[in-house]
Amino acid sequence: MRKLEHFPNLVTMFFTRAREGGDKPFLWAKSGGTWQSISWRQAAERVAGLSAGLKAIGLQPGDRVMLVSENRPEWCISDLAIMAAGCITVPTYTTNTERDHAYILENSGARAVIVSNAKLAKTLLPAVLRSSQARIVIGMEDLRIGQSGAVAFHQWDALIADHPTPPATADAAATFKREDPACIIYTSGTGGAPRGVVQHHGAILHNVNGCCTVISEDFGWEDEVFLSFLPLSHAYEHTAGEHFPIGLGGQIYYAEGLDKLASNMEETRPTIMVVVPRLFEVLRQRIVKQVEKQGKFATFMMNQAVGIGGRKAAGKRGMLDMPIDALLGATLKPRIGKRFGGRIKAMVSGGAPLNPEIGIFFDSLGICFLQGYGQTESAPVISCNRPSVGLKHDTVGPPLVNTEVRIAEDGEILVRGELVMHGYWRNPEETARVLKDGWLHTGDIGQIDAKGRIKITDRKKDLIINDKGDNVAPQKVEGMLTLQPEILQAMITGDRKPYMVAVLVPDPEWTQEYCAKSGTSCNFEKLAENPDYRAALGAAVDRVNKDLSVIERVRRFIIADAPFAIENEQLTPSLKIRRHVLKQVYGARLDGLYKG
Repeated sequence: MRKLEHFPNLVTMFFTRAREGGDKPFLWAKSGGTWQSISWRQAAERVAGLSAGLKAIGLQPGDRVMLVSENRPEWCISDLAIMAAGCITVPTYTTNTERDHAYILENSGARAVIVSNAKLAKTLLPAVLRSSQARIVIGMEDLRIGQSGAVAFHQWDALIADHPTPPATADAAATFKREDPACIIYTSGTGGAPRGVVQHHGAILHNVNGCCTVISEDFGWEDEVFLSFLPLSHAYEHTAGEHFPIGLGGQIYYAEGLDKLASNMEETRPTIMVVVPRLFEVLRQRIVKQVEKQGKFATFMMNQAVGIGGRKAAGKRGMLDMPIDALLGATLKPRIGKRFGGRIKAMVSGGAPLNPEIGIFFDSLGICFLQGYGQTESAPVISCNRPSVGLKHDTVGPPLVNTEVRIAEDGEILVRGELVMHGYWRNPEETARVLKDGWLHTGDIGQIDAKGRIKITDRKKDLIINDKGDNVAPQKVEGMLTLQPEILQAMITGDRKPYMVAVLVPDPEWTQEYCAKSGTSCNFEKLAENPDYRAALGAAVDRVNKDLSVIERVRRFIIADAPFAIENEQLTPSLKIRRHVLKQVYGARLDGLYKG
């Protein structure tokens, strides 16, 4: 059984794997319709050259470097080179607004930015020009800049070509330790302002070791192949889709996009995929429809498979289940497996809560589905289901190796170990709130069963986690909505959903003015159904959406029956909205906004 070495930092782990990998393929991307690879040796040479280039243009150890790019080989190489230069990576989303970029640039104090192309630079550069410290921009592609001015522009390839450096030299210079910062990943706070989670090398290495242990002990560690499609700026993909494959010495294919994911799976034949629940809700619907088109017998067999899976999960297998399951193993299951490339070991779901029925469905069809749990503050993986312990889809499995988890008196899940962040960047108040006596207070409520598996039952914090695992701070969006003259109160929701929806309380003074100007009767019930009145409220929402990222935008809304008040228990005495009460009152109508 292969075990992961104890590395001093992520850069040393990479260069070690690169020496072992040599000319074997490491990173893959499509170019001109065909998959093109970069070998371990080539990647190591580029990391070493870019690292030397970053030092040559004036970056010092500890400097922060923002990285803005879609998933591609250059992302991975840039991240490793930033760290090899002794700097700290600050990954940010490609969907960020100019204001988001400006906040992160200023808060992190980033001195340089690496951006992939002119399209992303269009949103980023105005924020760079206004920032107090960022004076270097490096483009992976031509950014089409006419003049430089106060900002120095560099070309990614040229920096590497102009500073050829042996990988052994860059490896020897990587003397930083496990406790040193590797990256700052910004995550939404309950107050709306993103918080920079400082992940140290040891935290991510702890995660890599824990994940490698699961693969080694439960599946066998071989030549692993990953298909990367979740944003690398997300802590989940950053660790599990980049550093975990490196730890395994595996190959990484970068998907062309969600629209081509199905064909990419068949082409690349991954052995491990890091996924979010929403993807598999969509795939489940597609598989059901495709099987139903094949006729009654195929549908019958699928229903048999799901039925057997459900009984197995409940510990109630019937006498005929084994022979029917054997028949399914020779007919339906291989056909389903082929759609995932034919050699998948495990799909690891994280980033958002998984409906247990989804896990049971795919397990029933022969696709091993593991649900994990974590948060950015824990680098991010805390636990993961394991076949050796017993798959139970309403749990998130036992903690990773060398990870302590306990349940506080109020039911909160507490975590301790090297995976826990040292703190939020320049935010001692929030750090003190979540880190107490070495324990990370997750904000999640849960239990631990007899086999050590964690079951999450509720969340203390108000963060909304959409179906792709992105965090949305509702207070921020609600605050912006209620700044509009048309809106008095607002609550947004979108947990496990594809977009945000809202319940709005129109401002009564604005409503009176609207009725006077339009000659409309101020009958509130009738106004709520008036398309012109709704359009006026919609215009206010649209104004707010212009200043929000894609994941935060409110796509649809309903109008409240009455203002939120202490008397109807929809407000606390301190005038905070009671989300659970509002969801009870408006939940069905809000869910209806996702239909049709």
